[in-house]
Amino acid sequence: MSNVEHDHGPNCDCPDCGDPRSIDFLDKYLTVWIFGAMAVGVGLGYVAPSVTQPIQDLHLVEIGLIVMMYPPLAKVNYGQLPTVFKNVKILGLSLVQNWLIGPTLMFGLAVIFFSGAVPGLPARPEFFLGLLFIGMARCIAMVLVWNELAEGSSEYAAGLVAFNSVFQILTYGVYVWFFALVVPDLIGLEAVASQIDQFGITPMQVFEAIAIFLGIPFAAGILSRYVGTRTKGVEWYKERFEPTISPLTLIALLFTVVVMFAMQGERIVGQPSDVLLIAVPLTIYFVVMFFVSFGMGREIGADYSTTTAIGFTAASNNFELAIAVAVAVFGVGSGVAFTTVVGPLIEVPVLLALVNVALYFQRRYDWAGYTTGSLEDPTADPTAEASDPATDDD
Repeated sequence: MSNVEHDHGPNCDCPDCGDPRSIDFLDKYLTVWIFGAMAVGVGLGYVAPSVTQPIQDLHLVEIGLIVMMYPPLAKVNYGQLPTVFKNVKILGLSLVQNWLIGPTLMFGLAVIFFSGAVPGLPARPEFFLGLLFIGMARCIAMVLVWNELAEGSSEYAAGLVAFNSVFQILTYGVYVWFFALVVPDLIGLEAVASQIDQFGITPMQVFEAIAIFLGIPFAAGILSRYVGTRTKGVEWYKERFEPTISPLTLIALLFTVVVMFAMQGERIVGQPSDVLLIAVPLTIYFVVMFFVSFGMGREIGADYSTTTAIGFTAASNNFELAIAVAVAVFGVGSGVAFTTVVGPLIEVPVLLALVNVALYFQRRYDWAGYTTGSLEDPTADPTAEASDPATDDD
């Protein structure tokens, strides 16, 4: 946020404020770029289907995914973890939202739309699994953008992102295994369970994919932060290094979308309705998670900035990880991988709309007395200069 005192809000032109118009040009039009990359990929695959072989031989998708995962993990300030852990109520609420409500809601939507349990909606096990891969992956990148635009707490957002980054390394494989391979049989979803069994996936395949596509960039990110902040300083790392590597995520994402859709060009041209079908449960998921999480934050008395941080953390997903694991386990041309690629296409415009909803709630409701999670000391001298949280990076 800007150090210059002025009124922030939806009509503010300040580049540091929570106005969607101030978002970086590339990020603001991410949906447009993804649509463009999809069109290029589909056209390439349809006109020149022979490109699929060199894409597989050179492992272009895998390389793109690892590069895509590196910047957000290198930008996470793991030194913010104590900020999260010191408030048990906020941490507990976020845990429930991210690791209980979120996965369960996505599983429920997958059952409704793609399990074959609802008349008129046939079993689509590849879409069922794709939704689960998205729903089990908590966001560690774009949530920082949504939170900043909505004037949420940067400290809590960074801390929760750091926590989710570590936690999902340990639990993502377990969640996918449990919801994809165990629960369908337990609740009698024979139609989708039998088709999932035909894929022949094992928990070890999922764990190996996580070790490669999350473990490698995670280790590289921690090493970059450790070496960079100690040799060049925190200020250099945040102001020089992070802006330099940030575009890699978008470039690698668009590159990956092009080559993935080139692999599925003929299928997409023949079945464009699949994108719309997948978009429906994803839109429901993002909207429901945001409103439920935001309401829970206000219910426990959290201030606006904290409520917004936990709301967007719960409503967003790590589509980079979902794409990577789907490609590693099922292949780049699979329906599972196709479903995960649709994820960012839907998430970006929906979350941008929810930023405006959060800013409306900020103006609409009285937040006086809502202090749970507030990092401001009410007894502190308001004229005293606040310490730079970046110096707590070590």
